[in-house]
Amino acid sequence: MNELPSKPLPLQDHETRHHGAFDPNYERHFRAVSQPIYQTSLFAFRDFDDMANAYAGNPGGPIYARGDNPTVMAFEREIARLENTQASRAFASGMGAISATVMALVEPGDRIVTVHNVYSDAYRLFETMLRPMGVAIDYVDGTKTDAVIDAISGAKLLFLESPTSLTFELQDLENLAQAAKQKNVITVIDNSWATPVFQRPAEHGIDLVIHAASKFLSGHSDTVAGVVTGRKDLINKINGSTFPYLGGKLGPFEAWLLLRGLDTLELRMQRHAQTGEYLAASLTQHPKVSQVLYTGFSDHCGKRTLHGHSSLFSIILDKTVDIRNFSNALRTFRLGVSWGGPESLVVPAAAVLHQKYEISAFRHFQLDPQLVRIYCGLENPSDLLADLEQAIGAGVTS
Repeated sequence: MNELPSKPLPLQDHETRHHGAFDPNYERHFRAVSQPIYQTSLFAFRDFDDMANAYAGNPGGPIYARGDNPTVMAFEREIARLENTQASRAFASGMGAISATVMALVEPGDRIVTVHNVYSDAYRLFETMLRPMGVAIDYVDGTKTDAVIDAISGAKLLFLESPTSLTFELQDLENLAQAAKQKNVITVIDNSWATPVFQRPAEHGIDLVIHAASKFLSGHSDTVAGVVTGRKDLINKINGSTFPYLGGKLGPFEAWLLLRGLDTLELRMQRHAQTGEYLAASLTQHPKVSQVLYTGFSDHCGKRTLHGHSSLFSIILDKTVDIRNFSNALRTFRLGVSWGGPESLVVPAAAVLHQKYEISAFRHFQLDPQLVRIYCGLENPSDLLADLEQAIGAGVTS
């Protein structure tokens, strides 16, 4: 078993959030320690010239909340600071961030290269919207760096997800980013699993970093949001095209909830990492667990950009374990999609493989029906292990 990293990346200058450097309007907010919620749909102009300048392309501040809002802008600044990037744009969902980003950067005749087992709704976006529009999509085994580098020749965009969120396959971000720059290919990564605490892809050359902010960034299972952060020129391209016209803006209350979640992000991720490591290591010893897909056990070179491992991983249960009986026997874990909140969740592949979408939508997944994705929340780790063990026992058929 490989040695696990001992500590996460320190959040950059985290203490400054409470000393005014985080918000340039600190004094105007009566020195409030929490960012105020600007629950307004529009912002009035000071006078005619102020309005005329804004419409001439030189606004002095927010105009209409479908565009900018001070609470949302505060969240965007914080994400750029934590990821060490130049600019950010927040959206009403992770898919809002993915679709607005990709659609701003590609056009008919372009080609996207992405990895096997990419997030399923990103896959559906590529297949049901972009491919019919004349955008070519190629899927490559992301664990094979040379194969990815060969595939991106002539491509417009490389869409990564390291690790992938069902099978937890890693990609070599440093070498892929370097090769993409040499070939003039834009790189985008879904970094929702790692968060800026465990991985900052822009520091390794990735152009744009996307988060489903509903997950670890929020941390409370009460918000749906997304954000993209990275090179300012690319964020400006999104701001000038898909963001204003698709209308997928983030609301001020959701932005405030996300700012609340970011205050405890590093502490929560440390606890998640400890619990995940404990459960993953324990389950490797279980006779009815055939395999544990946990990034901490990987020997892939893509592991070097990770400074910790979250509590989301998968196991493959022995064929003698009935997945339905196992799932129904769980008491502390709940059956549910997503992750990042205080509650622990499982997603059995056997359930999602039978959804209403055509099976061809999963042609690149090759999922084992005995695979179960596990998300460890903030409950007692011993209680979580005991629940999994009793549920596995209840599922054994022979």
